[in-house]
Amino acid sequence: MSSLIVAIDGPSGAGKSTVARALAARLEVPYIDTGAMYRAVGLAAERAGVTLPIDDPGRVSELAGRSRIELVPSPGGSRLLLDGEDVSEAIRRPEISLYASAVSAIPEVRRLLVAQQQRLGRERGGVLEGRDIGTKVFPETPHKFFLTAATAERAGRRTRELAERGTPRDYGDVLGEMEKRDRDDSSRADSPLTLDDRYTLIDSTGRSVSAVVDEIEARVREGIGRI
Repeated sequence: MSSLIVAIDGPSGAGKSTVARALAARLEVPYIDTGAMYRAVGLAAERAGVTLPIDDPGRVSELAGRSRIELVPSPGGSRLLLDGEDVSEAIRRPEISLYASAVSAIPEVRRLLVAQQQRLGRERGGVLEGRDIGTKVFPETPHKFFLTAATAERAGRRTRELAERGTPRDYGDVLGEMEKRDRDDSSRADSPLTLDDRYTLIDSTGRSVSAVVDEIEARVREGIGRI
């Protein structure tokens, strides 16, 4: 299935990364975390002293153009290297979520990263998750899923995840930041978070990861059988 491309889009905290990793393992194709790539640019911007809201998008585009971003396969799915440094944990800080949303609204940053994502997918196939995989990165794939969940549940998941990583945050703060990111991602002019009638909508509210993966895997294999 090396040419297989599965697109999983959806808002923050919907479970895209967990589902995509498990699905990629079942389908025996790479897992490509495109959101981590935007987080890496956001981390580079933060480290360079760029503040929010971003008032110099050209500077961020220049940072993105000269930053070396690599996704390295690992037993847990993949590790992300920024200029040779493993930043897999650093990019998960809550403040980097806001940076990721901000830098992803910059057209030149999106152009650079989309080109990298398309190259990775065409070389090896894969399960790609993000916010515009099925609309901009691989609009031609027939395997498109929009994964969502109730906002309160998404914020609860993220709060538990942060606590497990040893960086606890107040649920109310996490919820507020998530609602802001939802607004930013859905309203940006370039590649907003959206779906069309070619997507299969999957609501993960109250469902186990395995149940969601089972459903998507069955739909992908059914789709392959029709091609």
